Amino acid sequence: MTRPWPYPRAVAHRGGGALAPENTLAAFEVGARHGYKMAEFDVKLSADDVAFLLHDDTVDRTSDGHGAAASLTYEAIARLDAGSWFDARFAGQRMPTLAHVARTVDALGMLVNIEIKPSPGREARTGELVAGEAARLWAGRTPALLSSFSEAALEAARLSAPHLPRGLLFTRLPSDWRERAKRLECVSLHLEHRALDAALVAEIKGAGLRIMAYTVNDLARARALADWGVDAICTDRIDDIHPDTYA
Repeated sequence: MTRPWPYPRAVAHRGGGALAPENTLAAFEVGARHGYKMAEFDVKLSADDVAFLLHDDTVDRTSDGHGAAASLTYEAIARLDAGSWFDARFAGQRMPTLAHVARTVDALGMLVNIEIKPSPGREARTGELVAGEAARLWAGRTPALLSSFSEAALEAARLSAPHLPRGLLFTRLPSDWRERAKRLECVSLHLEHRALDAALVAEIKGAGLRIMAYTVNDLARARALADWGVDAICTDRIDDIHPDTYA
């Protein structure tokens, strides 16, 4: 039986796609202004176990700081400018905590897909703490959808917050995908869209799993995926792919 899926058909990648500095509060505001009702973003832990938004293992690419995220306290991370690298208009944007994001998306009316993005060696700890905090912050609301490439992180998330839905991320689908998804009690598979075709979509849906395809930046491709039965796409092109009309 297919799992419940209370999520929209299109999701803004890292908050605001290609139109704002990724994983910042400004990104969610941009995504919402373009009509998006759900955003995907990346969460990891600081050295002092604060859940905050960052894709990479270091802060170098998306801030004016340097060093491994796992070696920096959140107090130090919060002082970094995470917006100027993208555009001067976003100067002063910070790497927000998960709690900051929860307040922002609540005000914007957005649902969330939290990708658990652990630093090396911190897989289980990150899955445990992020899931626990997500359960608390989204209590009484449409639950946060958790996803990760790290099966250790998802297993820890399952134990920490078993009621939160989980999605297993793959670039290419391995032959034992059914067993892995079942062991982690996943509701969905999140796949690089070029790995999908109509037959594979039908096979995954036949196994009772939902599908999110990433990162879909072409309108014709988004429509084809929808026609095959893909449940959601994650996109950077929130200006070209309108969430209500692409399918």
